[in-house]
Amino acid sequence: MSDTIYCGSGKKQNDKWLKITINPDKLKDHIQTYEGNRFIKLNVNIKDEKDQYGKDVSISVDTWKPDESQSNNNVITDKPEEITPDDSLPF
Repeated sequence: MSDTIYCGSGKKQNDKWLKITINPDKLKDHIQTYEGNRFIKLNVNIKDEKDQYGKDVSISVDTWKPDESQSNNNVITDKPEEITPDDSLPF
């Protein structure tokens, strides 16, 4: 099991709204590619108590990988892709 890679935090605004901030420098090595699309898997957790800055949401990189014996033909590459300033997110 690997160490947790925290990449952001935030505050719960109400039951359906989380306001978060993510540090992109901590994500660049975790970009994956699937069928020509780039993505990063994240875990968003609501904490029971606020930290010293009033943050009660933590964001970390989802680094889980299936066992080789459970894999199928849908291969996700682990090699990070180079990001240029012209790259933009699709959302």
